[in-house]
Amino acid sequence: MNVGPLLVCLHDAEQSLGEEYRVLGERHASDHDVYHQCDTFSKQCDKHGGQIAPFVEKYGGRGDAVVWGEPVESIRERGSADDGLALLGDLRTLYLAAEEVLITWVMAEQAAQALRDRELLAVARECHQDTELQVKWLTTRIKVGSPQALVVG
Repeated sequence: MNVGPLLVCLHDAEQSLGEEYRVLGERHASDHDVYHQCDTFSKQCDKHGGQIAPFVEKYGGRGDAVVWGEPVESIRERGSADDGLALLGDLRTLYLAAEEVLITWVMAEQAAQALRDRELLAVARECHQDTELQVKWLTTRIKVGSPQALVVG
């Protein structure tokens, strides 16, 4: 059974995403909307990690882990520019990381249904919905920032 390793991947991805939100919020603290929303989302990711942790133990996920793919580039690897183009690049990177988490929640939901694990299914559905809202917010911020950053400069 590969459910445990999937849940490890999901737990680690949520923790990483939460940290990326913190970095983005601090890097662009002058944009209050970005700062506060990233703070909210980072706490949400921490909560998701806590919610999935018992299932990692239940399904023995800390053994031989299956590699699900390469992690998305971290925004921590970038410089510290605080302009519209830098924000746009950071939002794009964060969007890709959030989409990775989102599709992994879909996989967890499907596994929970196959296992008939109602508790895991409830957690997966709730966290999937939260992550979907994160992706929508990131998409909106990218749409709002693109014209100014890319055309006007």
